Amino acid sequence: MDSEVVFSAHVPVRAVTKGPKAHFFGYYDKTPWDITGRYLLGMETTFIDRPPNPNDVAVIGLIDTADDCRWQPLAETCAWNWQMGARLHWLPTAPDRKIIYNKRAGDRFVAVIQDVFTGETQGLRRPIYDLSADGKTAFTLNFSRLADQRPGYGYAGLADAGRDQFHPDNDGIWRFDLATGREQLLASYAQVANVQRDGTMEGVSHWFNHILANPSGTRILFYHRWRRWEGSTPSWLTRVITVNADGSDVFLVPGLQDASHYDWFDDTHLLIIARSPGTTEFRHLLIRDRTGEQTILGKDVLCDNGHSSFSPDRRWILTDTYPDKEGMQTSILFRLWDQKQFEIGRFFSPAEIRGEIRCDLHPRWSRDGRQVCFDSAHGGNRQMYVSDVSGIVCAEPKR
Repeated sequence: MDSEVVFSAHVPVRAVTKGPKAHFFGYYDKTPWDITGRYLLGMETTFIDRPPNPNDVAVIGLIDTADDCRWQPLAETCAWNWQMGARLHWLPTAPDRKIIYNKRAGDRFVAVIQDVFTGETQGLRRPIYDLSADGKTAFTLNFSRLADQRPGYGYAGLADAGRDQFHPDNDGIWRFDLATGREQLLASYAQVANVQRDGTMEGVSHWFNHILANPSGTRILFYHRWRRWEGSTPSWLTRVITVNADGSDVFLVPGLQDASHYDWFDDTHLLIIARSPGTTEFRHLLIRDRTGEQTILGKDVLCDNGHSSFSPDRRWILTDTYPDKEGMQTSILFRLWDQKQFEIGRFFSPAEIRGEIRCDLHPRWSRDGRQVCFDSAHGGNRQMYVSDVSGIVCAEPKR
């Protein structure tokens, strides 16, 4: 069936946080809801108009939707940024009561597991970027190097030990066991930089970003990036890598240009948003892992770079857009089986909150797929909102 754009008549939206302080969750690849659907996680700050300094504190808290969205502070962290927060999310082994987040402890970035009801904490030796679905294994990277190379995604406050090296061989993508602390370097910067190496990789810094485990935790994807200069303007090149959770069977996903956002559809297929060669349009590419076979999703309508993720039942894609010329950001649902698109909200993005400090919508699914949580500054301050999309996803016509 040909692609079609369909605009929904009304999607209820409500604020779940309020001022005078700012609130946000962070990236789009984790749900803020606990397993019961009652509580949402968020972060609270006193400013929104600059990047965080090393000693700027963000408060981690709980939003109780059964008690008029009451905000309950839980902890503080100095390891955070505007795009991804502190990688805050519910621990898969106890999604009804335990959370995990990053913080700075002395001369290290670390992760903390915390019981939201008792306050009991467990410290980990490394920060986390992603977890396996069973919550037993963490995958991580160097947040100090990321802060240097991609401002807005790393953490301020600690120097990168390998800052003077283009691609260190003793650092990169790490795996560690949350119970034992046992760790393994899965892929070093040097190792990956020497995979199909070309001239653009010489004499420049390399870094990793965007780790995501597949549903079973058997493979992870991550982005390999390196800097280049066009005159006095810096930019970077990107490669998407997948690898087994033990570091074996490294696969370089072929045929991608300006790869951006991502998700796993299942254990063997991943979604990568990349630019069509020779155009400014982005495509949503469903790619078979370890073969590179590609299928374009929503060819005629999904032509923007957005923060895209599959619904829990894998029947929908949730995405958004960057601000258009009027400063409006759009939140979108795309139904996979008949290629229909539903606009579920348009929100103004203030011009003074752009670049590293921008407030992307970063829409995130509830666990039952009936609600969407997003961050927005359309009211003049960064706050968290929830859209009820059940009227769309539950009214899906029969095939």
